[in-house]
Amino acid sequence: MLDKNKVVVAMSGGVDSSVCAYLLKKQGYDVVGMTMQIWQDVPYETQLKEGGCCSIGAVYDARRVADKIGIPYYVVNLKDYFNEKVIDYFVKEYLFGKTPNPCIACNKYLKFEELLRKALEIDAFYLATGHYAKVEHDITTGRYVLKKSVDNDKDQSYALYNLTQFQLEHILFPLGYYTKKEIRHIAEELELSIADKPDSQEICFVSTNYREFISKKAPNKIKEGPFVDIKGNVVGKHKGIPFYTIGQRRGLGISAGKPLYVINIDVKNNAVILGEEKYLYVNEFLAHRMNWVAINKLREKLKVNAKIRYNFHEKPAEIIPIDDDTVKIIFEKPQKAVTPGQAVVFYKNDIVVGGGIIKQRCDLE
Repeated sequence: MLDKNKVVVAMSGGVDSSVCAYLLKKQGYDVVGMTMQIWQDVPYETQLKEGGCCSIGAVYDARRVADKIGIPYYVVNLKDYFNEKVIDYFVKEYLFGKTPNPCIACNKYLKFEELLRKALEIDAFYLATGHYAKVEHDITTGRYVLKKSVDNDKDQSYALYNLTQFQLEHILFPLGYYTKKEIRHIAEELELSIADKPDSQEICFVSTNYREFISKKAPNKIKEGPFVDIKGNVVGKHKGIPFYTIGQRRGLGISAGKPLYVINIDVKNNAVILGEEKYLYVNEFLAHRMNWVAINKLREKLKVNAKIRYNFHEKPAEIIPIDDDTVKIIFEKPQKAVTPGQAVVFYKNDIVVGGGIIKQRCDLE
């Protein structure tokens, strides 16, 4: 029997998840802290030095916070699952010429699938995280809706578009009603040791740079190939498709008398297409692997605001259903660097309608 007063908080050792746990306890919930053990075969000393989300150092920080606010705390081993669902996915997507978002994959498969499952196993009704977003129940439609945070600068709803109705029913996002400044102030008032801890910025499992990481993980699958201009002329040689992403200008090693950018990646021919900046602007593209949040299914054209990467301000667009898993997106005005592998998320005001993975632009295929 699930206990609606019991909540597991995913604690990363940072200020957000720490204050999340405190706020829920203050609201009267029976709070249990959990940290995912996801670090791979990295020496203990390296883990302590590098820190990061869910590292050994993060475990120590989370445990200290749990002791401070008086809640039980556990570490759950999800190392193998993380390797399969996040790291392997990350490498494969780059090998296929895509630019993945590992945080979205981690949210989908680790936090809100495996960690939620473990929360339910101990009879907790809810899993809570320190994400800046809101979950509300629409009594008119009977659906749970995902909304933007009150702090627009910290809103993380983009990375949460994959959540299902079942998951949303069992999720709490208390930070969605606060600004980051307010959360840090609460941490300072509580004299938490992590009050001034900076936000994690890098990919948690990459200690150098992603190109070096992929080279080590898939050394025999990276091959040199041609740089090709927009007309199909060979203009140089690239070092391997995983080393390039749409919109990239630096590190090409091409002298052309004018700035050139990565416009497209042709995996079939192991070619990287270069062109002037104007070729980066796109009106129409396809997305697939759709997940609908505010609606059950897209049945007809719909006007929305579309967001094509985390730090992108959504722009007016129309989405058109192609089949059950694919839509076409048409921007009112061309947008720069639509990148296959990244998520596109659709909004109606502050409500997440749904989202999917960018598949391809429609003009260069």
